[in-house]
Amino acid sequence: MAKRSSLSIRIVEGKNLPAKDISGSSDPYCIVKVDNEPIIRTATVWKTLCPFWGEEYQVHLPPTFHAVAFYVMDEDALSRDDVIGKVCLTSDTLAAHPKGFSGWAHLTEVDPDEEVQGEIHLRLEVVARPRGRRLRCSVLEARDLAPKDRNGASDPFVRVRYNGRTQETSIVKKSCYPRWNETFEFELEEGTAEALCVEAWDWDLVSRNDFLGKVVFNVQSLWAAQQEEGWFRLQPDQSKSRRGEGSLGSLQLEVRLRDETVLPSGCYQPLVQLLCREVKLGAQGPGQLIPLIEETTSTECRQDVATNLLKLFLGQGLAKDFLDLLFQLELGRTSEANTLFRSNSLASKSMESFLKVAGMRYLHGVLGPIIDRVFEEKKYVELDPSKVEVKDVGCSGLHRPQTEAEVLEQSAQTLRSHLGALLSSLSRSVRACPAVVRATFRQLFRRVRERFPSAQHENVPFIAVTSFLCLRFFSPAIMAPKLFHLRERHADARTSRTLLLLAKAVQNVGNMDTPASRAKEAWMEPLQPTVRQGVAQLKDFITKLVDIEEKEELDLQRALSLQAPPVKEGPLFIHRTKGKGPLMSSFKKLHFSLTTEALSFAKTPNSKVIYEDDAGKPQTVYLQCKCVNELNQWLSALRKVSISNPGLLGSYHPGVFRGDKWSCCHQKDKSDLGCDKTRSRVTLQEWNDPLDHDLEAQLIYRHLLGVEAALREKRRELSAGTEAGSVPTGPGEAAEDALAQLLRVLRDLQEAHRSSPTGSPPSEPNRLLALQT
Repeated sequence: MAKRSSLSIRIVEGKNLPAKDISGSSDPYCIVKVDNEPIIRTATVWKTLCPFWGEEYQVHLPPTFHAVAFYVMDEDALSRDDVIGKVCLTSDTLAAHPKGFSGWAHLTEVDPDEEVQGEIHLRLEVVARPRGRRLRCSVLEARDLAPKDRNGASDPFVRVRYNGRTQETSIVKKSCYPRWNETFEFELEEGTAEALCVEAWDWDLVSRNDFLGKVVFNVQSLWAAQQEEGWFRLQPDQSKSRRGEGSLGSLQLEVRLRDETVLPSGCYQPLVQLLCREVKLGAQGPGQLIPLIEETTSTECRQDVATNLLKLFLGQGLAKDFLDLLFQLELGRTSEANTLFRSNSLASKSMESFLKVAGMRYLHGVLGPIIDRVFEEKKYVELDPSKVEVKDVGCSGLHRPQTEAEVLEQSAQTLRSHLGALLSSLSRSVRACPAVVRATFRQLFRRVRERFPSAQHENVPFIAVTSFLCLRFFSPAIMAPKLFHLRERHADARTSRTLLLLAKAVQNVGNMDTPASRAKEAWMEPLQPTVRQGVAQLKDFITKLVDIEEKEELDLQRALSLQAPPVKEGPLFIHRTKGKGPLMSSFKKLHFSLTTEALSFAKTPNSKVIYEDDAGKPQTVYLQCKCVNELNQWLSALRKVSISNPGLLGSYHPGVFRGDKWSCCHQKDKSDLGCDKTRSRVTLQEWNDPLDHDLEAQLIYRHLLGVEAALREKRRELSAGTEAGSVPTGPGEAAEDALAQLLRVLRDLQEAHRSSPTGSPPSEPNRLLALQT
C-alpha cells in the first residue's frame, strides 16, 4: 500500500499587475515552486498588465510537501527579471478544499526574509551539571541554504538565542552546505516558557546580514526527551507587516490536491476483471456497466473518468475494444449523421485522451516542422478584409502603402503553402501512425459505415475519423502548440492569427468541405482550391490508414514491444569533470536518449553510446538545460525510470570537486558522502508516462464510490422491472447480475481501505519537539 499525492494546477490569468517597464507595461510570466523547488515556468506574455496563460500541469509529489507558491515575474532582456508578487497555498489550505481551490488570489509582496529554504542539522540535549541542568545545542551542518550573494552562494553562520543570551558560530565562506560542528550551552531553568531560537544568517562585509531562516523550539518538551537530533526545515520570519493586498494585482488559479491511498494490486483485481469482461463482451453488443457509468457521470468529471478508464484498458490491452464499445453506444443513440460525435460524450472524451496518450509522438512528427516554420517566418497573415492592416512596403526612400488586395493575396499564398505542406506530411505518415491508433480508427470507420450505409452518407465514415483526428487533435495543437509541447513559448499575436487561420483551414478539410463549413466564413474562399485538393488527399490517407489487418497490427505491436522506446530525448550540454579547469568552459552539446534501461548520448541522434570512464568506475556527469521547464522535464523523466533502482543514491554533491575540495561543502575527501539529499518524489506528469495500473483502478473505484447511491437506485429499478416482466429476462438479469457484482466489489474495496493502515503521510523526524511559528 502506498499513498500517492498529486496537484492539478491551472494557471489561468492575471489582472491589474503593476508596470515594471519604462513603457508603462510588463512582460509577465509565472514560476511555480513546490517547497522552494522550481518545477514550472509558464510562457512570457509580452507587454500587458492583464496576461492570459491558460496553462495546465499535473504534478506528483510526496505526501509530506508543505506549500506550493506561484511567483509572478517580469522578464527583462538586459537586466535581472523583476519580482512582481506571489501567491502561496499551503498543504493545509488545499486540504481544506477537497474540490480544489479556484478563483482569484491577491498577489503579496515578496519579502527576502520570508524567502528561505533548506534544513539545518541540530543536536539538542539536557545535561546535568553540579550547579543545575544546562541546555546544550550542537550546530552540526546545514544544506540547501538560499544563495544570497552574487557568486551564487552565501557566507552562512548561525546565531543561537535562549533566555536573553546569544551565541554565534564561525562563518563558512562561499557555501550553501556549511558544516560547523560547534556546541553551545545555556543555563536551563525548569518551568520557564522561554523558547530556543536557532537562526541562520548570511554574513556581508558592507551591507546588513541577510536572513536565511530560523527554527524555534519549545524547550519544555526536552525535559522528557532529554536528547533530540535531526534535520529541521528553516522557517521564514513572518513578523513584518505586508504591503496592502490587491495593490500588486491578482492571479486566477485552479489548484486541486488529491491524496489517494493505493492498495496492493490484488485488491483491485475483481474490479478490473469485471470491467474487462464487460468490454470483451462488447463485441456482441454494448454491455451494461459502461453505459451505467456514463449515465451516472456528471459533465464536470467526465473527462477525468474517461482518461482513467482509457488508461486502465490501455494497460490491459483492451483500449481498442473499450473505444469500440463506446462507438456502438454513441451510434445507437444517434439518428442524424451530422450530429455524430459532436457532443462531449464519454466516447468523445475517451477518444481525445486516447489520441494524446497513444498518438502524441505521431502528432509531433507530422505537425512539428510545419509549426516551427510558422514561428520562424513570422509573416503577417490575414484573410478577413475587416481586419486587414495596410503596411508600408519597399526599400528605403521608396515606401508605398501595400494595398488590401496585395495583403490578402500574400496571406492566401502563405496559408496555401502551410496547408499544402501539412497535408503532404500527413499523407506520408500512414506507416508512422501507431498500430493501435490505426486499428481503433478502423473499428470506428467500419461501425459508422454499418450504421449509415446509404450513398448519401458516403463521407460520414471519413468525417467520423476526421472529427477526432483533425477537429479534436490536430486543430487544437495548431492553435495552442505550447500546450501540446510543440513549442516552449506561446505565439505572439501575429503568429497566433496565422495558426488560427491554418487551424480553420484544417477544420474545413476535416469537414470534407461541406457547404455549411464554407458558409460560415466566406472570406476563406481563396483557400478553397487547396481545401478541395486536401479533401481528396485526406480521404486517400484515411483509406490507407484504416486498411490494417489483424496480423499486421499484431506484427507492428510485437516489433514495438521489442524496442525500448525513449522516455525522453533531445540535445543537452554535458560536462565531465577532469582536472582543475573551470566548469562553465567545457560544456559540449550532445544528443541524449533516456529509456527505461539506460541514459545514452552521442554526437548525433542516430549513433548513441553509453559513456564509461577509463577505470570503469562511476563518474559524475553534469548536464546543462536551457530553461527551468527543460530541466524539470529531464528530472521528472530520470526520477520516473529510476524509481525502482536499488542503487539510487540518497545524497549527492551539488558542486564540483575542483582542486582539493568540493565547491559546495568544502570537504576535501572526494569519496565523501553527498552533502545534499536527492529529490526523487516531485515529478511532472507527461503524455508518455508509464501507466500506473493500480492508481487508475483506485481512481475509478473512487469515482464509482461517489455515485454508489445512483448505482443502487438503478439496481432497484432493474430488479423491479424484472419482477414485473417489463424488461426482457436475459438482458435484465444480466444487467442486474453485473451491477450486483459491481456493488459487491465496491463494498469489498471499501472494507479493504477501512482495514488498511490510515495511509497518513510519514511523520517527519523530531516531532517530539514542538516547533513554534
